[in-house]
Amino acid sequence: MANRLKDSTSPYLLQHADNPVDWWEWGPAAFAEAERRDVPVLLSIGYAACHWCHVMAHESFEDPEIAALMNERFVNVKVDREERPDVDAVYMTATQAMTGHGGWPMTCFLTPKAEPFHCGTYYPPDPRPGMPAFGQLLAAVHEAWSARDAEVRESGARVVAELGSQTGPLAESTVDAEVLAGVAASLLGDYDRVNGGFGTSPKFPPTMVLEFLLRHHERTGSVEALSIVEGSMRAMADGGLNDQLAGGFARYSVDAAWVLPHFEKMLYDNALLLRLAAHLARRTGTDRYREVATETARFLLGDLTTPEGGFAASLDADTEGVEGLTYVWTPAQLAEVLGAEDGAWAAELLTVTEQGTFEHGASTLRFSREVDDVPRWRRVKAALLAARAERPQPGRDDKVVTAWNGLAIAALAEAGVALGEPAWVAGAERAADLLLRVHLVDGRLRRTSRNGVAGEAAGVLEDYGCLAEGLFVLHQATADPRWLDAARDLLETALSHFADSGAPGAYHDTADDADALVWRPSDPGDNASPSGASSLAGALLLGSALVGADRAGLYRSMAEQAVSRNGLLVARVPRFAGHWLTVAEPLVQGPVQVAVVGPPDERAELLAAAVAHAHGGAVVLAGEPDAAPLLVDRPLVDGKPAAYVCRGYVCDRPVTTVADLVAALT
Repeated sequence: MANRLKDSTSPYLLQHADNPVDWWEWGPAAFAEAERRDVPVLLSIGYAACHWCHVMAHESFEDPEIAALMNERFVNVKVDREERPDVDAVYMTATQAMTGHGGWPMTCFLTPKAEPFHCGTYYPPDPRPGMPAFGQLLAAVHEAWSARDAEVRESGARVVAELGSQTGPLAESTVDAEVLAGVAASLLGDYDRVNGGFGTSPKFPPTMVLEFLLRHHERTGSVEALSIVEGSMRAMADGGLNDQLAGGFARYSVDAAWVLPHFEKMLYDNALLLRLAAHLARRTGTDRYREVATETARFLLGDLTTPEGGFAASLDADTEGVEGLTYVWTPAQLAEVLGAEDGAWAAELLTVTEQGTFEHGASTLRFSREVDDVPRWRRVKAALLAARAERPQPGRDDKVVTAWNGLAIAALAEAGVALGEPAWVAGAERAADLLLRVHLVDGRLRRTSRNGVAGEAAGVLEDYGCLAEGLFVLHQATADPRWLDAARDLLETALSHFADSGAPGAYHDTADDADALVWRPSDPGDNASPSGASSLAGALLLGSALVGADRAGLYRSMAEQAVSRNGLLVARVPRFAGHWLTVAEPLVQGPVQVAVVGPPDERAELLAAAVAHAHGGAVVLAGEPDAAPLLVDRPLVDGKPAAYVCRGYVCDRPVTTVADLVAALT
């Protein structure tokens, strides 16, 4: 049996390289083999930090008898959803259509033409109520294929035709101040006033929706919008979702009260939450939000930074096969590390009970109240963190994903400037340099790299959109033209290869010259991270204020068109349009652009005032006159540094004092 996964750049695929299953990577060779043998393809999709992916691998893919059935009756294809989001999107759509839900591990059976005819998620080794054993499923699919080959093939073709017909672009719909006010009001009705966030369990960080509400508050003064943001951020930051010792947020909470996390830590979550926490700290001046931003940035720059300067995709949910093993505590363990007195104090502060909030009497750490003795907390925290470092640690998926690194670059650059942390900006520059050196191959992005080597998978739309925005933000932080030029080039490539020619403002998730799938995915909905289309719209809007006059108007109009194309999504399901909403807010407002000109030391106070008072989504750039497109034709005023404030196509007179600049921005 060939070990086809052993040279993969995906840590997830490498986890399966030694399975007794004869795995293939996704590609034409696997489907040609299925056609030659006249057998279905068994497609298994997951990712390295996925707990139930590990469970199914241990129960089924490591079992010699199950593996023998798989090898005899199927061509087995393993896909890392983070490396091939295009493949994942197609078969997740099919899985949700067939079953009403989706998730990972995802298990799909395909014809040799890659058409899905049966889909599901996790299957156990033994039957459970409403769920067949995996071996039973393999037998049933094999029997159906053997007895009704033509019927099964026809079924797969019908699935593809039906789903392909349902995935077209939406009709255009206006998104204006009235629509955004209605969305904010509807979110207030959905808000969990007891626990923060939205909905029940499981509960995911609604970071992009919160960013919209914060921007909405800045524009309208809505107290209700700000209360949702603060209530949700406090609940997430003080709850079990947040690692109270080392920083970094888990992917979601199993319960509605943010007590019990699913312990995997994803780069995209932490990048988005860092940006939100820094924005909230800047707007409110609250120390707790600054502390959350600092701890999250420390997590990114410590636990997730790769030797090459990029950011790893995730930390595993499991440690040595046990979920949460690294993170949970009992009162006895606290007392053993801290002594009886400090142990009891820490147990009360961090809600560690004798009954436990997790499994086997252990508890996650979450604040029961505000810390009343900061020096004592710092001492206790250091001791617990040192003791935890001696425990087994979760695995790390160290592949570098372009889109998620783009989110991290934007977050570190923006937060570093806002909170006066130049080391964060430097971390963003190192990651940006890696992506432009390694991920940009012959002018086109690759989706991932590992150990400084680019993977084979082509970049998808979110890679172009998220990285372009990150580079535009980094240009604002540093005034380095390299980042501006690279971001503009990425936008031009995206517009050339991803636009839907039949529906202005709509975009495909894969390029026009990408590997052909059974249908070309095009999902505008935001989920845990921005969709490809919304990330591109955000980058276009930001770029419209930073690039030269030759492309500014085009980028602005295309951002407006993209938002209008998804106006129905914004109005009807705002919780799945969070990033669209964060783009729509500054679009309604202008966006605000602040150009600060003058020598570095002399312009420093004006720049600090601009950063402190500009709304979310605003563009702030400082430099010498004419040093960048935004600074062209903006001279000093009477020999003094000056700030130029514009909103959309309308500019105020230049100001030379901090008081006048603050007045112009507020």
